[in-house]
Amino acid sequence: MAVAAKAPASAAGGGELQKIEALLGGSRILSRSLTNALDAHELLLHGLPATALDHLVGTLVVLGKNESLEKAVGMSLRTWQRRKDTPSKPLSQEQSGRAWKFAEILAKATDIFGSQAEAEQWLERPAVGLEQRRPIDLLGTPAGVELVEDHLDRMEYGVYA
Repeated sequence: MAVAAKAPASAAGGGELQKIEALLGGSRILSRSLTNALDAHELLLHGLPATALDHLVGTLVVLGKNESLEKAVGMSLRTWQRRKDTPSKPLSQEQSGRAWKFAEILAKATDIFGSQAEAEQWLERPAVGLEQRRPIDLLGTPAGVELVEDHLDRMEYGVYA
């Protein structure tokens, strides 16, 4: 049986890629403009600039620098603070990937809910479709990220079961 691969959201449309890029500080912070998913891949391979994570956290409206956010981006608050002392050192591939994925999910949720504040509130609230788990708490593992992405896809198309 053939299994169809799910295209990453960033590959689905240039608009989504630009939203993610903007959440991470845009071409000014990323030192390049992203035109396709391969550009994003190359950027993550070399590591996001630490200032991209600072920008992402700085744009948050509802979520703060709390334990949930730490799980979502895979970095403790103390590590994040230490990273500020060496802003020129890029994030690791894992940290870059998790920060990217968080930005991607936040961008998609913002599109669905109409505002970033509403999207962040949704991330913090228990969701019926996720067995009353908070979406942000699931972002700590690849399986949890997939559950959140699937749930957002269902919400986008009006399918809640």
